[in-house]
Amino acid sequence: MHRPVLLKESVDILTGNEGKIYLDCTLGLGGHAREILKRKKDIYLIGIDRDEEAIEIAKENLKEFSDRISLYKADFRYFDEVLRAEGVERVDGILFDLGVSMYQLKSERGFSFQIDAPLDMRMDKEQTLTAYKVVNTYPERELIRILKEYGEEKFAVRIAKAIVNRREKKPIETTGELVEVIMSTVPEFYKHGRIHPATKTFQAIRIEVNRELESLEEALYKTPEHLNPRGRLVVISFHSLEDRIVKRFMKEKEKEGVFRILTKKPITPSEEEIRENPASRSAKLRAAERV
Repeated sequence: MHRPVLLKESVDILTGNEGKIYLDCTLGLGGHAREILKRKKDIYLIGIDRDEEAIEIAKENLKEFSDRISLYKADFRYFDEVLRAEGVERVDGILFDLGVSMYQLKSERGFSFQIDAPLDMRMDKEQTLTAYKVVNTYPERELIRILKEYGEEKFAVRIAKAIVNRREKKPIETTGELVEVIMSTVPEFYKHGRIHPATKTFQAIRIEVNRELESLEEALYKTPEHLNPRGRLVVISFHSLEDRIVKRFMKEKEKEGVFRILTKKPITPSEEEIRENPASRSAKLRAAERV
């Protein structure tokens, strides 16, 4: 079961305005949603996720609240269309938990380099772009750009060249084959670092496949017009690229007098949470309130 990260901290801030309608833009298996709904009997929650399988599991996990939830399959960049379908113009809080769930990492969809699976990485299984297409059809210069920009990978050029050389002989079809290519090209010292040598490449490809940073940016800039006064925006991010976008957006909107930032420094997991759930260690929570 996926453990929601910074669960108490995020829900305390989100519902601290005593609101009644909340939007969970990254429903997952329903962990944060459940905690939000438990806070007050008159809270109504609208949940969005791109992953149909996750929504089905969340539906089951939240069945005791079925009269107080509406769940939608959608990319969160279109949350305004979901609200329109729901007949709601503004809500009292919007939550984004940007991590890949443990459920997705353990699936056979190629999110993790620790499980040998087909190169897929789609959060929405209906979309056409897959990790296989990125790895086997993108020009070398595009692969270098993605690995540098989205993975902050210092051996981007080496890895991209190795991918192109390998795929000329035969397509790279599985996560295991991609890991093999990476391991064969990075220097020896890099294989014994704090993180696995494939981590940044996998992150970069996943971000490209799911257009994660574009979706985040687009969604954030829609939040002010869909939050009631005192409505809260809470974002949990898991890598520096996401956190930078969130931080810049909140500062910009505070300067414009639209938001008041509630977290002068990002909230991070306690030592106890990291001990119980090591995957939470990179999480950062930022929050702001609609003026």
